[in-house]
Amino acid sequence: MVAPELSVELLDVWNDEYNGVVIEPTSLPSTANAFGSALGASLSTWKYKGKRGIWLKLLEEQADLVPLAIKEGFIYHHAEPGYVMLTYWIPDEPCMLPSGPSHQIGIAGFVINNNKESEELFSGAVREVKEETGIDTTFLELVAFRHVHRVAFEKSDLLFVCMLEPLSFDIKIDENEIQDAKWITLDELLSQQFYNEDQMLKRVIEICMATYENRYSGFISHLLTSKFDGKLSYLYHNNVNPI
Repeated sequence: MVAPELSVELLDVWNDEYNGVVIEPTSLPSTANAFGSALGASLSTWKYKGKRGIWLKLLEEQADLVPLAIKEGFIYHHAEPGYVMLTYWIPDEPCMLPSGPSHQIGIAGFVINNNKESEELFSGAVREVKEETGIDTTFLELVAFRHVHRVAFEKSDLLFVCMLEPLSFDIKIDENEIQDAKWITLDELLSQQFYNEDQMLKRVIEICMATYENRYSGFISHLLTSKFDGKLSYLYHNNVNPI
């Protein structure tokens, strides 16, 4: 096979560990015509070199380049505020690139004080509890989680239930976030129709109370380094005896 003749400058890329390339978005040609020519020539070169997956991140200010990439055969992978990611799979075989983000994550914070007055807030654990009620808390345990498919925006949803211990008790409501918040007894919480009609939430409260009474042990956070990325991150698990 003869390498393609190159009459235009190739795109600036770096090679990933899967024999693919990632195009550098900050050094793309400044005009659409130059980008289109460089992209076509680059694709020919990558095909000749046996490359596999191509990743193209276009920033918000480069939106006029999206149609040119689509015309060359790129497809949408995912989008976030400020950019869209597109991919191109070269081999004549099923695409092995990972799918785009497919989950939403929610947090349920169950806060209980020594008088067994409790309040459940569905979002953001410690930070959200502070923002919405003014209550300072500390994370104790991750006691349960739920996984359900195809809900909001046809995405899967992960809900993590955390036990939090209050460090302050004076509620200061953020009216932009919630309508009301107050300390109530467990009996008052369970008597509400909303909880009586939801088997999952009733079980969540049972688990949280069992945790409070030392009848259930959830996951606590452990700060560890992974060889995979070399970064510190939290692993949630029960305490175990070292091997």
